[in-house]
Amino acid sequence: MERKGMNGPMSPRSSADSGAYPRSLSPPPTTVTPPYRCATFLLTVTPRSKTLVAASRVLVPDALEHLASIDLIDLCKEAKVERCRAARDLRSCGRDVKHVLNSCGHASLCAECSQRFDVCPICRIPIPKTGDQLRLRLYYECIQAGLISRQFEERFQEQGDGENELNADVERLYSIFDVALENGLASLICHYVTDVCMDENAVSSDPVIAFLLDEVVVKDWCKLTFRNIIKELQQIYNLEVEEMNSRLSSLIFSVRLAGISNILEVLGASFKNSLSAKLDDLQHLHESILKTKQHIEIMMWCIRHHFLENARSHYTNFESWESLVRERKSAAIKRSWYDAVNHDEESNRREGSLFIEDALVNLEIDQGHVQEMGEVPGLASLQKDGDSLFLRSKIEGLSGCYPFENLRGAVDMLFLHGSSDLVVAKQAIFLYYLFDRHYTLPDEGWRDIVDDFATTFGVSRHSLLESFTFYLLDDHTDKALQEACDILLEICGSATTHPKIAQVLLERQMPETALMVLRWSGRDGGSQLVTLDEAVTGVRLRVECGLLTEAFMHQRMLCTEVRDMKLKYASSGDPSNELKDGSRSWLEWMNILVAEICCLCIRRNLVDRIIEMPWNSEEEKYLHECLLNHAIDDPSTTTGSLLVVYYLQRYRYAQACQVDHKLQSVEQDFIISRNSDTEIVSGMRSVSHWRAGLVDKCIRLLPEVLRNK
Repeated sequence: MERKGMNGPMSPRSSADSGAYPRSLSPPPTTVTPPYRCATFLLTVTPRSKTLVAASRVLVPDALEHLASIDLIDLCKEAKVERCRAARDLRSCGRDVKHVLNSCGHASLCAECSQRFDVCPICRIPIPKTGDQLRLRLYYECIQAGLISRQFEERFQEQGDGENELNADVERLYSIFDVALENGLASLICHYVTDVCMDENAVSSDPVIAFLLDEVVVKDWCKLTFRNIIKELQQIYNLEVEEMNSRLSSLIFSVRLAGISNILEVLGASFKNSLSAKLDDLQHLHESILKTKQHIEIMMWCIRHHFLENARSHYTNFESWESLVRERKSAAIKRSWYDAVNHDEESNRREGSLFIEDALVNLEIDQGHVQEMGEVPGLASLQKDGDSLFLRSKIEGLSGCYPFENLRGAVDMLFLHGSSDLVVAKQAIFLYYLFDRHYTLPDEGWRDIVDDFATTFGVSRHSLLESFTFYLLDDHTDKALQEACDILLEICGSATTHPKIAQVLLERQMPETALMVLRWSGRDGGSQLVTLDEAVTGVRLRVECGLLTEAFMHQRMLCTEVRDMKLKYASSGDPSNELKDGSRSWLEWMNILVAEICCLCIRRNLVDRIIEMPWNSEEEKYLHECLLNHAIDDPSTTTGSLLVVYYLQRYRYAQACQVDHKLQSVEQDFIISRNSDTEIVSGMRSVSHWRAGLVDKCIRLLPEVLRNK
């Protein structure tokens, strides 16, 4: 026996004597919808007698037990349409075989012909005349129990051509998969993939069985089942709130989607060595299923709360809400500090952004993801407003869609966009939306809604307060800021504290609180690596709090760590050792951090203090550059003179003389251009004369050989 390559397109299982796989065999048309209905649902919609209802309920456990205990490789045989082989010339009696012989297990004779035969037409094993000669095949046992609709079987009774019979075989296997999925036996399909489809020894000379043994059949079933779920969901989502609430019990799709997700994970292992297109298709389908499942769960919560129609918003209308968000954005831009890291580069970084903007930007989707949403199958069809919301997010970005026009819009925009791995971030954004919608109203009108959301989705108290803090820090009022500071006392003792919290507190003139948050969260350097942006914030906070010596030591410690980590990474080649800002060298870190300390001290007239610090040779280069550039830009300040003093204090008179000559040239040009301003000019001449005399006295202390140079 040989098996064709598993990874080829539609590669079936076959033996060497069966010949090539017939090209006429193709997967079942996607328009055929398998009748997946559990017995209890079928009984509620179909008029039946009390006797029939009771009988069906008795048969269901037996059918499920048969399904759960069956040898998985026999599922293909159970699904295959068999014809009665009663005649010796191999002409069947024309009836489907619904039973198997207990003596040998072959589905070779119909119920009537089995009474007339003494042996099985296939294996010639005698058929006993006493006791139970036959038992129902699994497929027909499920029909009898009401797990599969009889209408599905009747549809294929009149079709006799070979291709339609193949479709019937595949659809029957799909129906068995549906029964397993709806009755909590998704693991059976997972084992079918691992124990049968991925088993190299599981082959058959029958081309139909060979096709049913291929994992492509399972993947196509996952696609078809998911497409049908999407169609049913679309019908429910288009109803009014009251109608959706009445059908809340029908929203059992989450469990089924979870089962399909598990099956696709197992399938991914069988396709891991295949062509990338196959694996990408599987991953796209899996991603769509996960997002649909997350969307269903949040929709069920919204339906239970009637989409908050009975919970009053503190905004009079959507326009007032939108206006206030723009006002918050404007305030954030005005108070934002300059970008010390990317100020000399072309950057897409958004300065003065709100927390909600940053969170939504992380959920942004590119054009390729947009096309994916419309394909396998279209998640956009689940949106209430069709493609309008999606088009708005495409033009303005997700951040431009906030505030969402209504709760349904928020659910659609969050849980049908972005990666399914970001579900925790999506829940945090949704909580932010709830806080923004109801904050300042009495607690009894909305706090229970937030608490129920946290309980339903397992959101911890820490995450709940963190989302509330993000909203309060985005709110530009002093009351919200004070409440945010009170909450931070409870939540900032964690390494997961968002680094932007300290930055926003600094921008809102609360550096002491910001430094406390930074220290309590452990994100001030030391044992935990930080990004360059966080390092700049740490330096700024220390300077703003008057801790210049600590700021100096902080930048030196960080730069030393970066240098050591770079050397360690270069020697080991271990990617885990690389820094978050791996594209920048430790000298670039030093340049940015030293320049930041100098700029802040210049702005606060503290240059006389930083020139007393023990700068090393690398740091001194950036200190010299920053102070000299500022003196050249504004010669009326004392920055240049203090740089001269820096060198004089270290007995480096030659360098002090060089800086003095440069400053005199710049000052002379400035005096000529500002001749009318006598007060400024007079002060500059006085400082220049004093500095020149001081340098001249120091030069005289040098040996004559060095003095002549």
